[in-house]
Amino acid sequence: MELRQLGKSGLMVPVLSYGTGTFGGRGEMFKAWGATEVDEARRFVGICLEAGVNLFDTANAYSAGRSEEILGEAVQGRRHQLLIATKAFFRMGDHPNEGGTSRFHLIAACEASLKRLRTDYIDLYQMHCFDAMPPVEETLRALDDLVTAGKVRYIGASNFSGWHMMKSLMTSDRYGWARYVAHQVYYSLIGREYEWELMPLGHDQGVGALIWSPLGWSRLTGKIRRGQPAPDSGRLPKTAQYGPPVDENLLFNVVDALDDVAKETGKSIPQIALNWLMQRPTVSSVIMGARNEQQLRDNLGATGWKLAPEHIAKLDAASEVTPVYPYWHQRQTASDRNPPLVGPAAAVER
Repeated sequence: MELRQLGKSGLMVPVLSYGTGTFGGRGEMFKAWGATEVDEARRFVGICLEAGVNLFDTANAYSAGRSEEILGEAVQGRRHQLLIATKAFFRMGDHPNEGGTSRFHLIAACEASLKRLRTDYIDLYQMHCFDAMPPVEETLRALDDLVTAGKVRYIGASNFSGWHMMKSLMTSDRYGWARYVAHQVYYSLIGREYEWELMPLGHDQGVGALIWSPLGWSRLTGKIRRGQPAPDSGRLPKTAQYGPPVDENLLFNVVDALDDVAKETGKSIPQIALNWLMQRPTVSSVIMGARNEQQLRDNLGATGWKLAPEHIAKLDAASEVTPVYPYWHQRQTASDRNPPLVGPAAAVER
């Protein structure tokens, strides 16, 4: 398993990591994701560790805390062998202060996550969303205190806009506080908006990307084909409204390209989609999920090889869309001075 530096921190992480959103199955959305319980979770953790995947991502909001509980039980006796990443932001109770990233909530949320995970430290503590209510100074000082106390090793963010991330980084730099080293983002062959601003920011500021939903909210599993009825079972039909939107024509163009590459390489469609992401700039780790052992082992097969340049070019072409303003304008007028990290102008020297 290839190891990569997480941003410009000193932490090394596997290029493929395991997301535990399928643990627990509490609530309609998470039930559709999966309902893995402790015994099966323990087996999945063992399979991952054997393959070199030692980063496990969860969140306090996953199945109302049950995902953290199951992961905590599943890693007992081998905590020293692995890294745990969790998140806070979403409301965890009826009290007005049981949500967001205020000092009040973060300290309480961290303590609760530690208890559920049965550990005395969290390797990567991530803000699940940006909270515009408290000043960023309040959030970052609380996180720095958790780092200083030894309860958190590194901090990260998730689903931030460019200005959210940049303001946070500059605030940390101003006061000498712990800095976000990771940004957990949506990025896939049918959702490449990350490349427009967040990827250049990550490259410039040393923030590593952890990729969530790399298969486009289950749309790139090989079950969806042009001219065929959409599947009526599984995660997608029940949770599409919660996931990223997608243009159907773009989706089918990408699936057609994936089919072509699959025939030429002998790899599965999910393996190709995951491998494409692993070769993108700033990507530290791609978070894969699995409802069963077959899916887990297939996803693990995305590592240990690389797509050929002609295959990457085919996938790039099929998934390319016109960026929103001002990025299309910048590409037209200043691509020689501000080139993207991927795409036609990526070869220009930065």
